[in-house]
Amino acid sequence: MNGRPLVILTGPTAVGKTALSISLAKTIGGEIISADSMQVYRRMDIGTAKIKKEETEGVPHHLIDVLEPEEPFDIVRFQAMAKQEMHAIYERGHIPVLVGGTGFYIQSVLYDIDFLEHCEESPCRKQLEEQAETPEGAAALYERLCEIDPESAKLIHANNLKRVIRAIEFYEENHAPISAHNESQRKRRSPYAFCYFVLNEAREKLYARIDARVDRMMEDGLLKEVEDLRASGCTRGMVSMQGLGYKELLDYLDGQISLDEAVYRIKRDTRHFAKRQITWFKRERDVIWLERGDFDSEDAILAGMLEHLQKRGVWAQKT
Repeated sequence: MNGRPLVILTGPTAVGKTALSISLAKTIGGEIISADSMQVYRRMDIGTAKIKKEETEGVPHHLIDVLEPEEPFDIVRFQAMAKQEMHAIYERGHIPVLVGGTGFYIQSVLYDIDFLEHCEESPCRKQLEEQAETPEGAAALYERLCEIDPESAKLIHANNLKRVIRAIEFYEENHAPISAHNESQRKRRSPYAFCYFVLNEAREKLYARIDARVDRMMEDGLLKEVEDLRASGCTRGMVSMQGLGYKELLDYLDGQISLDEAVYRIKRDTRHFAKRQITWFKRERDVIWLERGDFDSEDAILAGMLEHLQKRGVWAQKT
């Protein structure tokens, strides 16, 4: 492989990427870049399963706690910030390790995807945003997306209005679905020498891990975290507050559902999210699957990863 080295460790939520990423980064001289759409926000620690400082074991972490919850964050901004961090990591003679479960974010960096993004607000976007504010606007917009670009509709949640609007805007401006553009970008060759690892777990065990983690989050004070964010002015309309755990507890705090129902929904929706993540990674090319059931221990998983890195010329063990 040609190009600078890049290591990716991804997989469904709660599969155990964090601990493995620390061991990997320490072994290969890596620095971790978070490929997570929520950990970028300050004051959102428990619900995002954000790594604690004492858990990093001295490994530098980037794109964590760099934005306020009120600030917008999307894939285009992530790509620019990640590439900036990667440049600095290479300058220090280290290897960037991209870790997280947001597959589209990973894809944007690995294949240097061009999103043809318009920074200025177009009349079309403004009109769509105004429609989204009407009582039935959000549902109507998603129905429109299903009609013009069913492939994008499969991948974009109906509540993710920013992406729904962007996909419709792209169609109106280019007379072609954004999914077709993204598919063409997916076929790009990566400019990096890379290994793209997907850590996975048997479904029953993964779902049990998800349920247990949600219980721990509640015990650790997730409700208080959401209460504090709400008191500081954060609203459900913000990108940050659309994250799993946050929107459900906002419904509870607004008196729409009970706390038990909110916790149930967090677990249910997180399981659904994990299933969608696995589906996404199965569509990706160039991935190396790491099934936990195939290994006796975390050390064995790490050893397998190191073997792949050496075979592909991404990393060489110093003698």
